[in-house]
Amino acid sequence: MKYTGPTYRPPYEANSLLLQVTAGCTHNKCTFCTMYKDTRFSIESLEQVETDLREAKEVYGKVKRVFLVNGDAFVLSASRLKPIAEKVIEYFPEVEVITMYASINNIKSKTDQELEELSDLRINDLWVGTESGHEPTLDYMNKGFSLKDSYEQLERLNRAGIRHIDIFIFGGAGKGKGIENAIANAKLINASKPAGVSMTTMGAFGDSRLAQDVETGKFLPATELEVLEEQKKLIELIDIDTAYLGIHGINTVTFDAMLPRDREHAVQRVENAIKRLDKEFLDSVPERYSI
Repeated sequence: MKYTGPTYRPPYEANSLLLQVTAGCTHNKCTFCTMYKDTRFSIESLEQVETDLREAKEVYGKVKRVFLVNGDAFVLSASRLKPIAEKVIEYFPEVEVITMYASINNIKSKTDQELEELSDLRINDLWVGTESGHEPTLDYMNKGFSLKDSYEQLERLNRAGIRHIDIFIFGGAGKGKGIENAIANAKLINASKPAGVSMTTMGAFGDSRLAQDVETGKFLPATELEVLEEQKKLIELIDIDTAYLGIHGINTVTFDAMLPRDREHAVQRVENAIKRLDKEFLDSVPERYSI
């Protein structure tokens, strides 16, 4: 199997076949991200994709879930994604889901008909980097799309029958704004009705613009107590049936839950952590070591 540069996938795709269709990330300008800084974006040839599928078939025999890498593989046009999906189905006719990371702009670039056609080819699940429903925070993150775009494009996925798991960042709004961020995030989640919400926590890594802004005082990071209070508030406000996916290693309190069914237990877990953790730690901004 061919992989170029760092290869990332959600924790929940640990048992999925990772099939490279792109390398790097087309945007590569997010304020907080350093994941693909040293990897030039490129598109894999269909011939190489088929070579990898042939190898995967020999090794695994049957595969039900395929995750297309890398950073925003859904940037590929529908005309490029369709033959890839067809090849996946040719080698693994039992496949149920073809998924990948996607940005809001990746969705925006496809017509309604193209989205439906991709869904029919089992590209029926996407991990979408929404990051925040709080407009000033989204602007600071430099994602390249607006909050209005998020609402519109996630609804287009719903109409096309494509499930989506939306990624959000605790602490993304900075010091003193966690509750605002939680309220705005819950509003977007309740409106867009994702199959799941995948939660991570803001960290200032490497030479990211965020790290530079923290150093100069332009961005004031949230304390750990603020992050946990934001986590609690978000769980309290989500009122649709969705999976809360929170086991990312960067989070202080890690667990999965089904909301709203498990709301009381989930809130209790966060409250227990606040009671248990040392006040000095809660009042600090702990260094994080993962993206």
